[in-house]
Amino acid sequence: MPSDQVDADVSAHAVTVTIDESLYPLDAVYGAAYTFLDRCYVLLDRTASRVRITLTPKNAAASESELRSWVGELQNELLSCAWRSQIVRDNRAVIEAVTLQAVTGAMGPPTLDDLKDFDFSEEPFEDPLGIGLSWEEKYKKKKDEPAAPALGSPEAAAKPGDEGSAT
Repeated sequence: MPSDQVDADVSAHAVTVTIDESLYPLDAVYGAAYTFLDRCYVLLDRTASRVRITLTPKNAAASESELRSWVGELQNELLSCAWRSQIVRDNRAVIEAVTLQAVTGAMGPPTLDDLKDFDFSEEPFEDPLGIGLSWEEKYKKKKDEPAAPALGSPEAAAKPGDEGSAT
């Protein structure tokens, strides 16, 4: 990256990355620095229009190649966190709407006062497929319809109109 935007200094036991504050939002800097807390001490310092991030290893001493890899990881993490921050800003209304629906749905059933004001005189919903019916209600026998003969009975074997059919 250009040195006027990002500058990395690998010293004996620490690495310092200085970034232009206008390039990355402060939330992205905090997020990127947070990912390094498990393996190093992080120091954030602000100068005029730049932010300086110093990473010092927690264990004895890190090699120069390891420190250089931290610079690359930090730059990648800064970009990732800046992108996530932008996505959150752009989708704030959607996130708030979904959260509001989740919270209001978790409020529970209506109270008795709410039910007292409810208008129950409305017609019930239409159910042309019979989804709201139980199996027994949907397939109950008609009063005029004779019962079907049991399987294996002589009546079931001799159906009218089946004499000439070949099976």
